[in-house]
Amino acid sequence: MTDTTLNQTPRGNRLHIAIFGRRNTGKSSLINALTNQNIAIVSDVPGTTTDPVYKSMEILPIGPVVLIDTAGIDDVGRLGLLRMEKTYGVLARTDLVLLVVDPLSGADIHEEDVVRKAGENKIPVIAVLNKMDLHPHVQAGHVADRLHVPVIPVSALTGQGINELKMAMIQSAPKDWAASTIIGDLISPGDTIVLVVPIDHAAPKGRLILPQVQTIRDILDHDAMAITVKEKELKAALGNLKNKPRLVITDSQAFMKVAADTPNDVMMTSFSILFARHKGNLATLVEGARAIGDLVPGDKVLVAEACTHHRVEDDIGTVKIPRLLGQIVGGPLDFTWVSGPELPPDIENYKLIVHCGGCMINRKEMLHRLMITERAGVPIVNYGVLIAYVLGILDRALAPFPEASRIFVEHNEPLQ
Repeated sequence: MTDTTLNQTPRGNRLHIAIFGRRNTGKSSLINALTNQNIAIVSDVPGTTTDPVYKSMEILPIGPVVLIDTAGIDDVGRLGLLRMEKTYGVLARTDLVLLVVDPLSGADIHEEDVVRKAGENKIPVIAVLNKMDLHPHVQAGHVADRLHVPVIPVSALTGQGINELKMAMIQSAPKDWAASTIIGDLISPGDTIVLVVPIDHAAPKGRLILPQVQTIRDILDHDAMAITVKEKELKAALGNLKNKPRLVITDSQAFMKVAADTPNDVMMTSFSILFARHKGNLATLVEGARAIGDLVPGDKVLVAEACTHHRVEDDIGTVKIPRLLGQIVGGPLDFTWVSGPELPPDIENYKLIVHCGGCMINRKEMLHRLMITERAGVPIVNYGVLIAYVLGILDRALAPFPEASRIFVEHNEPLQ
């Protein structure tokens, strides 16, 4: 029996395709047609889909994707408005929108709203003129003229036009929806990379965490060599190497020991900093670290994690980060913790946002979160950047990333 969890592409690395449309236009049927599976509930009753539904699949040659089925954009009533709010909320994690249009109803203000909001988020849109088996003589031109997006006639029931739709999806998918590599642009074939992976009570039993696994795979994909050790074996491992490694990558929680045991002429960084660059914008998070020095006791700090997980005794988000910041500030701060797909609506009330590494969300969503915080004028930093900054070794941890390092050097104010 194969352990498929080791072979599945993580959701955060998949192209996210959201299906929008009015009630009963056949959104769920379209998902079934694209996947060739009966995975979405289909009904003649309008409003069958209430909350966004996510389905991972593969569409070649795009590769792994997540299809998101949403509630109708013409929903009514108080609950309908709440469902529509959730529907539009998925734009934060969407790379491509399929807008399903009924051929008889055509496009009106509802469809125009989708195109407008997607445009504000720089998301490409394809209009899908569904139910063409019932209305074969309806022309797509009137929809294209109103929405100014590509229009593909299909029948989700018979499969008509589905291959054409897949080709349009391939052509419209953003080329930069995910960074192409985690570490490959920093290394050369034959390089040795040493990975420091602490195995303590916070480590998941019997496996490595996702960023560690993905980094190892990226190293191997670029024909380099990965050596994985615990922090207490690092010094011996470096001493046994004939040639010095290109880079040492550590879990942020072992930063100080790894910095002490790694020679100064060997570059060192953390998984969290690597993923800050891979999933979002490292320069923004480095700039956010500067706000740490401006905190005073009582300031409101938001700790945001993109997923939920079992909390351990010395949890990084609820225990270690507050302890480190309290020591720097000289008194307790007012912390709020959130986890899940959305930031709270009142982020402008916080002096600093501390975010996790974001390994379980896609790059689009992480960039969206950074954009929201920038609009609110609130600095944001992630776990790895914060820990390195507080420990006084961020300059060294940024050595592999010249642009972010330059920003740090130009604007750094030493902690008091």
